[in-house]
Amino acid sequence: MGAARIIVLSIALVAAIGLAVVIRNMLVSNRQPVAVAQAKAPETPMTRVLVAKRDLPVGTRLQPDDLGWQSWPVSAANSTFITDGSAPTAAPTTTAEKAADSANQAVKALTGSAALDNITGAVVREPILAGEPVQERKLVRGGEGGYLAVILQPGMRAVGVPVTVESGAGGFILPGDRVDVIQTHDSDVQGAGGQKAKVTETVVVNVRVLAIDQKTTPDKDSQAIVGAVATLEVAPDAADALVEAMARGDFQLALRSYADANAPSGRGVSKRNSPSVKIFSQGETTETAVAR
Repeated sequence: MGAARIIVLSIALVAAIGLAVVIRNMLVSNRQPVAVAQAKAPETPMTRVLVAKRDLPVGTRLQPDDLGWQSWPVSAANSTFITDGSAPTAAPTTTAEKAADSANQAVKALTGSAALDNITGAVVREPILAGEPVQERKLVRGGEGGYLAVILQPGMRAVGVPVTVESGAGGFILPGDRVDVIQTHDSDVQGAGGQKAKVTETVVVNVRVLAIDQKTTPDKDSQAIVGAVATLEVAPDAADALVEAMARGDFQLALRSYADANAPSGRGVSKRNSPSVKIFSQGETTETAVAR
């Protein structure tokens, strides 16, 4: 075989091998899936909403531990929800963003906010469930209409009684304190010489003071309130006793210790209706009430 022929065959073989490699690469590339570009979902703007940490029944006086801030989608936030006032932010996606968001929320939870401070001390008017956003319409604050009706215990009554500085323990009786109502009046029984004896009786015992005048909470750092009317929380029969006592004259409020908060509360024992004994002496008869 001539040299020219060998060279031609070699070139043809190399060309065939190259063509085979090209065709193989083309077939492999056609079998690989084509990556489809997906549009990135838009980030959801978030805000922080004040929610209840536990079930809050009617009459609950809100404390900071009862409430907490929770991230909430802006699109799902009702205008009646209470927010921390911060501008809406996009939901964190990366690990760094989530860590920064957690740190930011922890700082806000520790330092508090004006919204949380403003709501502390309000009373729940309608039940609020754990995790439910707090709404103003379900709350009532001191001085607002319906406040006393909310804080009254079921079955109790609010009765206003006149007080002075002297009869109100010098003004040191504050809303939330507990008192006895004591009255001294003429007895129905005549004593020696035709004079009516004085009788001192406790009209009601260990009742809660709801307000002094129109103040249901003392001013900040205030240790005394001088008012003309004290509103007391009493049972229906004790309310009758108070009204009857007011018709007989003035009375005194006696401040009780906080340690007596769980002591019996209600109507006192009337000496006018207590058993009595008659004493005959030197031709005169006197009748003396006997305490039960």
